[in-house]
Amino acid sequence: MTEPTKTTGAEKENEPESTQAILDFGAALTRTPHGAIYCLTIIGQIEGHTTAASNAKTTKYEHVLPLLAKLEESEDVDGVLFLLNTVGGDVEAGLAIAELIAGMTKPTVSIVLGGSHSIGVPLAVAARRSFAVPSAAMTIHPVRMSGTVIAAPQTYHYFERLQERIVAFVAGHSSIAGEDFQDLMLKKDDMAADVGSVIYGEEAVSLGLIDQVGGLSDGLRCLYRQIEEQKTNKT
Repeated sequence: MTEPTKTTGAEKENEPESTQAILDFGAALTRTPHGAIYCLTIIGQIEGHTTAASNAKTTKYEHVLPLLAKLEESEDVDGVLFLLNTVGGDVEAGLAIAELIAGMTKPTVSIVLGGSHSIGVPLAVAARRSFAVPSAAMTIHPVRMSGTVIAAPQTYHYFERLQERIVAFVAGHSSIAGEDFQDLMLKKDDMAADVGSVIYGEEAVSLGLIDQVGGLSDGLRCLYRQIEEQKTNKT
């Protein structure tokens, strides 16, 4: 029997850059007649200042933030496609990524695949145009904190202000009103042992949270239109 070929360190260094990017970051740059599209996945747990368990799939903010800054400045990238399937995670790290996406001048599109839960909701709405497949799920709930919590008025005030930041961001980058989004956070009917809401693709669109039901082809067509409009405006 022939033994499987093993990739040496030197061979790995010689692999195409796009292939290595997929292996390392779940990202790929594709050149099309419409323009160069950078596809970036936001998956698993959004990792913040504390390292997640070694067996957990994570999106590390210290990797994503400089990458987004590089994409914004790169002349080789015309648009960015974000594919989301995340359980949520660190609130401030997630908001940092979302704010950077929202501040990009490059054409951006997000597609929720599987789920975009908790802090994944601001990430889903941060792009210029957001899509969700019909089977996509989004869990909306109040802010949580792990570890030691001091039972003092200041702690509850901090939670309240952090939650206000999330509500304001989502309402500012989607068509849902802040009051309606907060109502979804505090709803009591959807979860057996918690408060909050679980909504799916078409429902997210009807609520104004996501712009459109659609998959990969829909998202790419939208991105191509944005790229064409931007090129037209520059001429």
